[in-house]
Amino acid sequence: QVQLKESGGGMVQAGRSLRLSCVASGGPIFSYAMGWYRQAPGKEREFVAGITRYTGGSTRYTDSVKGRFTISRDNAKNTAYLQMNNLKSEDTAVYYCGADTTWHNILEATDKVGSWGQGIQVTVSS
Repeated sequence: QVQLKESGGGMVQAGRSLRLSCVASGGPIFSYAMGWYRQAPGKEREFVAGITRYTGGSTRYTDSVKGRFTISRDNAKNTAYLQMNNLKSEDTAVYYCGADTTWHNILEATDKVGSWGQGIQVTVSS
């Protein structure tokens, strides 16, 4: 399994943007589907966005971020991204990236996702 590390989090005002990066080490990520997840205080971790492996031809988003967030990948840089625009206070959470060779695990079986980053805080002030 690859090791993952997130960066790019921080505190922003509502309506602004942030881009999260997830850099992998220990192996190439091109054969891994990638996902972004978040966990707000007192809530369970939830799926935010996912991108299929190799060329990333398919993406999926949770309804609350559709039209505002974009997931992408750059296999040459061994990195996945989450561009977050028009941030809202309800986006405040710790964000995690995950990697797995099985698309289903990224989307629906997060307990089976093989690699996780340590998480990074995103705080949106209203």
